[in-house]
Amino acid sequence: MYRLKFIILFVFIIFLTSCSKEVVEENLIKGKSLDLQVIEAYREGVEALESGDVLFAAKKFNEAEILFPQGDWAPKSALMASYAYYTQDYYGDAIAELERFIIVYPKHKNLQYAYYLLAICYYEQIVDEKKDLGAIIQAKKNFEIILNNYPNTEYAIDADFKLDLIADILAAKEMYIGRYYFDKKKWIPAINRFREIIDNYETTIYAEEALHRLVEVHYTLGLIDEAEKYAQLLGYNYKSSTWYKNSYSLFDKNYKIKKKERFKTYKKKSGGLLKKFKSLIE
Repeated sequence: MYRLKFIILFVFIIFLTSCSKEVVEENLIKGKSLDLQVIEAYREGVEALESGDVLFAAKKFNEAEILFPQGDWAPKSALMASYAYYTQDYYGDAIAELERFIIVYPKHKNLQYAYYLLAICYYEQIVDEKKDLGAIIQAKKNFEIILNNYPNTEYAIDADFKLDLIADILAAKEMYIGRYYFDKKKWIPAINRFREIIDNYETTIYAEEALHRLVEVHYTLGLIDEAEKYAQLLGYNYKSSTWYKNSYSLFDKNYKIKKKERFKTYKKKSGGLLKKFKSLIE
């Protein structure tokens, strides 16, 4: 009896070992097959992208990610799907993919690229300063993330450049609205808009005009001391500027007349030289 029990136990152990081996082999086969499926889907996505069929390409990249979401190919496939959409200006789809990537793969090595491409998707949707500011604000936000979190990357260099352009656009918007209020003689809102440029966009091309407009508004209101303060600031920073000359002419009514007289005198003196120069190039 004891011997029979021993034989049954021995056979059972052999059976379990055999079953375990078969399960392992089956799992290995399935794992290998799954990996091949992922690679195949990814390869088809690349081929479709190269041929210009971006929608099918994005579909195959998404398929590759879904097949094995824990694998190394998953985040790469997700980024490729977003890039595929971006190449044909499907900005909404690209943005959705990138935002999902940032949430799902917050520590991925290519996260900096995801933020950069996300910023570019918004940046390329900017029309002008008079349109909806949503794209401008989102582009600015994501470019700043790159500068703050990845300052020593190639993306940071372009982000810094584009932030300067965005500042010009935002300053242009403030100037556009400020001029509107000025023309409507709504002095306080106009002052607020011009001050916004001086306070937050002083490095843009609109800073000179904003200072002149502040001189103009305060002079019109009879606030001469305030007008002179902004005129001095304008002269200190942009003395050769046309805007400074315009501001100066507000305080010196004879400035424009004197300027015209000087120009006429210069024209008479330089007339012969100018004709001689023209004869050389004709």
